[in-house]
Amino acid sequence: MANRILRTLLGTALLAFAAMVHADEQRVVAITQIVEHPALDAVYQGVRDELEEQGYKEGDNLRIMHESAQGNAAIASQIARKFVGERPDVIVAIATPSAQTMAAAARKTPVVFSAVTDPVGAKLVKSLKAPGANITGVTDMLPIESHLDMLERAVPDAKRIGTVYNPGEANSVALIDMIEKRMEARGMELVRAAATKTSEVLGAARSLVGKADAIYLTTDNTVISAVEAVISVGERASIPVFAADTATVSRGAVAALGFDYYDHGRQTGTMVARILEGANPGDMDVESVSTLELFVNPAAAKRMGITLADDLISDAKEVVNSDQ
Repeated sequence: MANRILRTLLGTALLAFAAMVHADEQRVVAITQIVEHPALDAVYQGVRDELEEQGYKEGDNLRIMHESAQGNAAIASQIARKFVGERPDVIVAIATPSAQTMAAAARKTPVVFSAVTDPVGAKLVKSLKAPGANITGVTDMLPIESHLDMLERAVPDAKRIGTVYNPGEANSVALIDMIEKRMEARGMELVRAAATKTSEVLGAARSLVGKADAIYLTTDNTVISAVEAVISVGERASIPVFAADTATVSRGAVAALGFDYYDHGRQTGTMVARILEGANPGDMDVESVSTLELFVNPAAAKRMGITLADDLISDAKEVVNSDQ
């Protein structure tokens, strides 16, 4: 009887010790995104799925903290302070505003950014090669020339291209300035409409009526979160709406040329896993995505007064017919 009790006590002690060791092995990854919309949500899911494929299973040897700032800079700062206080192994910051806020708060914790268009211009890193410090990540810099080629194929007579953007988002300002220069070289004019928050997107889009032959939207988080407002204006005023975010096509845009943000997240997750395994983020080059995919929505095109050419449709990876 005494031996049985001893074995039971020993077994319990061993289980407790194993649990303690297991808990010590658990890694913590904190993920923040500036707002919730399909592209950024896909990045988040991609990070999680890649970490699991790399052997980091949530609830086992991995704990994930995830919070959205809901488009609010003050909330983003609160999340940054909270995450730094929790001392995770790695912080993932999705989109430029969250990355900038996190970079300012986390001086020692490794930070991996994702869905950041211009990390040098946003002052996240000094260079894309071996950026130094504690920050690296994956950029979603847009292929501007390819996007303008798409616009000219779809609406060859369009010379005035409207865009809605948030002038308070460094990501957007950098893009808009570059796009304007590239358009001028092609004899096109960029017509800007500012929206500092999602509630202003509709009014900004309406201001383009009569001024723009087509509307082109970048990956601006404020605008993409309320893209249906722009699309409604495009349908009422017969102004075709194009985008850089392919997920926008299923929401009613005419066409988009971009990459899969889920794959973007998977690529980010690979970088996170390397850091968990001991890599120094400062030694890791900022990465980019090179594969582009064309999505088109012929039904949306008709609602906005144009017909897409057959060759453009045949070149698309996905044809969405949303008869809303």
